[in-house]
Amino acid sequence: MKKLKPVISYQLSVITFILFTVFCTLAQKPSETPPPPSQPRSVNIPEVKEMTLPNGLKVVVVQRRNLPLVTVSLLIRSGADIEDDNQAGLANMTADLLIKGTEFRTATQIAEQIDFLGGSLNSGASWNASTVTLNIMKDKLGKALSIMSDAVIRPNFPEKEVSLAKKQTLDGFAVSLTQPGTLLAYVASRYTYDEHPSIGTMQTIGKIRRNDIVTFHKENYVPDNSVLIITGDITPDQAFRFAELFYGGWQKTPVRKEIIANIMEAPKEHPKIFTSRSDVVQKIPVVDRMLVVDLPDSGQAAVGYAKKLYTGRANCFGEEEAENIKCGSSAIYYPASVLNSVLGGSYSSRLNQEIRLKRGLSYGARSGFAWRGFDTNFNVNTQTKNESAAEVADLIQIEIEKLANESILEEEMIPRKAVVVGGFGRGLQSNDDLAARLRDLYLYDISPNELNSFINDVGEVTDDDIKNFASDNLMSGDVIIVGDAKLFMDDLKKRFPNQKIEVIKASDLDLNSPNLRKRGSRSKK
Repeated sequence: MKKLKPVISYQLSVITFILFTVFCTLAQKPSETPPPPSQPRSVNIPEVKEMTLPNGLKVVVVQRRNLPLVTVSLLIRSGADIEDDNQAGLANMTADLLIKGTEFRTATQIAEQIDFLGGSLNSGASWNASTVTLNIMKDKLGKALSIMSDAVIRPNFPEKEVSLAKKQTLDGFAVSLTQPGTLLAYVASRYTYDEHPSIGTMQTIGKIRRNDIVTFHKENYVPDNSVLIITGDITPDQAFRFAELFYGGWQKTPVRKEIIANIMEAPKEHPKIFTSRSDVVQKIPVVDRMLVVDLPDSGQAAVGYAKKLYTGRANCFGEEEAENIKCGSSAIYYPASVLNSVLGGSYSSRLNQEIRLKRGLSYGARSGFAWRGFDTNFNVNTQTKNESAAEVADLIQIEIEKLANESILEEEMIPRKAVVVGGFGRGLQSNDDLAARLRDLYLYDISPNELNSFINDVGEVTDDDIKNFASDNLMSGDVIIVGDAKLFMDDLKKRFPNQKIEVIKASDLDLNSPNLRKRGSRSKK
C-alpha cells in the first residue's frame, strides 16, 4: 500500500492542474449577454361554470383533471373593513375561531377528522374578505365538506377557545411591537391609510367578547354575502350537487346595507387624484410627510414609503370613467402590476438592485399594492442598519421619481413583463392557487374571463402607461422610519433639508389614536 501513495498523489496533482486550467480559461472568456425572454405562452383557463342556490349562495366551478384533488374555498365579502375601529381584529378572530368548535364537533375533533381524511381546512380574514378553504382528495370530498359546512354554518365559539385566541394574539403583539418592520406596518395603517391594523391592537383585542364574535358571524356569514368556489377533479354537475347538499340548507339572511355599500358603491367624496403628467409632476414632490418612530436599541431600522391611492379594483375615477373603459382592470391594475415589477416586485427589480445588490444596505427591498374595491394601499419596505436608514429613504425617493419622469427602455420592460406573466402562470398551477385568483375577481364582481386575457393585458402596457400611473398616483406619499433615531437623524436632516420630520417615541405610540400618540405625549419635529 505504501508504494501506491506516490501514484495517488500524482493523480490528484494532475486532476488539480486540469481543474485549475479549466477555471482560468472560463474566467478569461468574455461574459455573454443572456438571451432575452421568450414570448409568453398563452394560458387557457378551463371554462368557469356558475349557479346560484335558492338561498342566494353563488357557486363557481372550474374542472381540472390533472390530479384527483379538489379545493373548496368559501369567500365571505366581509373582512376587517366592515368592523368598527374599536373592535379591530374582530373579523380575523371570528374567522380563526370557525374551526375551533361547532354544535357537533370540538376543535380537536375537527382537526383529527380532517387529518384522518388526509386534507387541510384553514380559515382567516384579510382587510377585504374572510375565507374558509378545504383541500382534499376527490374520494374524501363528501366527508370533508360535512366538516367544512358545519364549521361555516354552525360554529359555537367556545368561551375557552375565545380566551385562548385572545391570549395568543396579545402575546404575539408583545413581540411584534418590538420589531421595526411589523411596527412600521401597524403605523402606516393609521398614519397613511387611515385604517386600523386588520389584526387589531392590544386595546381592541382585549375588549372583544364572545357575543361580539357571534354577532359578527350572524350578520356577515350569510349566503347572499358569499361565493363558494370549487376547483379540481370534479364535474360542474357533481360540484353543484355537493353545494346543494351541504350548503343548500344555509338559512337565507338579508345582507346588511352597509356591507353591500362597502363592497360595491364608490365613496361619494374622495381626495383629488393627480392628473399630472411628466411636465407637471416636477412640481409635486415624492415625499409629502416624514415620520420617525424612535425605537431605541433596535438592531435595525425599517424604512418604508406609503401612499393611499384613490382608485381600486372595482372602479376608477376621472377621465378613464368618462371614456367607459375597463375601470379598475386594464386601466389601472395592469400598468400598476408592470410598474411594481420594475420597481420592487422581485429580486431583480430596481429597488433591490440599488439597495441590496449595488450597495449591500439590506437583505431585500420590496414594493407592492394592497388592492381594495375603491382605493389601494401602495408601499415600499425594507430593513437596514440604523446608520444607513436615511440613505435608503433617499434611494427609495429617487427610484419612485424616476418612474414618473424617465422612460423605461424596452430591454428592461420586456423581462419585467415576463416576471409578471411568469408569476401569473405559477399562480395557476394548483387548485388552491386558481381558487385564490377567482376569489380576487369575484370579490369585486370582475369577470373571470380576465384570467384568459391577463397575458394580453400585461403585454399591452406601455412606458407611457407606467409614467402616467406613477405621476398620477405615487407622488406625495409618506416616508416612515422605525429605528434608533439617534443613529440616523442627523443624516436624515441633511438628505431632506426642507422636509419637516415628525418624531414619536415608540413608548408613546397609541395605534388607536388618530395622531398615534398616547394622551399627554408630545411629538418632536
